[in-house]
Amino acid sequence: MNIFENLKDVSKDKNTVLTLGTFDGIHLGHQEIINKVIARSLEKGGRNFVITFHPHPRTVISADHKIKLLTDLDEKIEILEKLGVQNLLVIKFTQEFAELSAEEFVQSVLVEGIGVSEIVLGHNHHLGKGRGGNVEMLKKLGTEKDFSVIAVDDCKFGPEIVSSTKIRKALESADIETANKMLGRYYSFNGKVIEGDKRGRELGYPTANVKISDPDKLIPAIGIYAVKIKMNSGSYNGLLNIGQRPTFYESGELVSEVYIYDFDENIYGKKIKVEMIERIRGEEKFSTADELITQMDKDKENGIRIFNKLNN
Repeated sequence: MNIFENLKDVSKDKNTVLTLGTFDGIHLGHQEIINKVIARSLEKGGRNFVITFHPHPRTVISADHKIKLLTDLDEKIEILEKLGVQNLLVIKFTQEFAELSAEEFVQSVLVEGIGVSEIVLGHNHHLGKGRGGNVEMLKKLGTEKDFSVIAVDDCKFGPEIVSSTKIRKALESADIETANKMLGRYYSFNGKVIEGDKRGRELGYPTANVKISDPDKLIPAIGIYAVKIKMNSGSYNGLLNIGQRPTFYESGELVSEVYIYDFDENIYGKKIKVEMIERIRGEEKFSTADELITQMDKDKENGIRIFNKLNN
């Protein structure tokens, strides 16, 4: 996949089918749009193009709006490449850029910059200053500028319309199942293994503390989860604890730590990816370390049952 951070580096080609958006999460709805872009570019014998924005526009337009991300930029790039996107333009979203009207954006970026024969968007997509542009406006511009517009209907999961907002709410309420189904994959985060207080090793459950790669990444609700841990050496089953460890600390910091089944290697400093499969329970405070160990034994068994179910 060709990745561009400057419009000047893009060669203009009229035979281009493209889409644009923040695409946080690249959920099933986003995937329908992107798959349509790829299919139409193949039909037309042209190239496909995705335009996205970084940082998230809401954090720029509303400085006090601290939105948590479903996908950081590296994750977004990885997913788009797997989907088959040929070209990606990452536009740095600034206050100055936010002042561009929809008409100015279409003319300078799409028509004169990239070149476009067809634009594929969600039917309720808005763009430009104050979200002033919509599909109907784009269709009128298309008549003038010689491009067509395809509007894609909402993607639904049961009666619910799939959206990044709903996925965030699901993760924040520990509904991993709904989040994963709307994403079309396991929710995940990347991080680096750092040294902790080594208390897990004392309890017979050595854990690896994970420093999340992007501080703006959304971390799901506190609790114990069955997870897949992926690193260069392979993929492993494990348990993830997101919490403050109340059995030992009155007001501890929020930590993310993983226990890996049947694993005894030094991975300090290693980069890992954690994929969230299913929530096992919430965080609890125990009276003694022995009570905690008994519960951890149960968590381990529950995790094994979840992974056995996945493999059947």
